[in-house]
Amino acid sequence: MAERHVTVTSEVGLHARPAATFVQAATKASLDVTIAKGAGSPVNAKSILSVLALDVRRGDVVVIRAEGEGAEELLDQLAGIASAP
Repeated sequence: MAERHVTVTSEVGLHARPAATFVQAATKASLDVTIAKGAGSPVNAKSILSVLALDVRRGDVVVIRAEGEGAEELLDQLAGIASAP
């Protein structure tokens, strides 16, 4: 299992368009992917409702996890989306 700790830098946090972009990228992968806010419980990163329910705001740290072949590359991509200004 691979993971990334990412500080969200978008003004709107991981809401609306950034959340949709994040979920679309996660959905394209055949891997199991989760996201958690800080030390909270992880949710399915492929579910827009679950991601929005985390209420991730600017400055929050999220933990993104994936398992399987290509996990590192996927996590790099998702971390880039989550940390985009």
